[in-house]
Amino acid sequence: MASDIIISIYVIASLYFRIKFENETPVSATNSVVIGACFVIILWALIKLKILNPRWFGLFNSKKV
Repeated sequence: MASDIIISIYVIASLYFRIKFENETPVSATNSVVIGACFVIILWALIKLKILNPRWFGLFNSKKV
């Protein structure tokens, strides 16, 4: 559950940062996509390295083997 909260805060903070940064400075569409991809890659890497273990707030049933 803690991973879900951390991921939610990260996504909201990164969206806020992107919107604020892009409104204050002229940023091209390519730069915007690269910034967004960097934020997603950081989150993906943390999940892939098993630092974060999202359960998606219990919305999806996990398969137990």
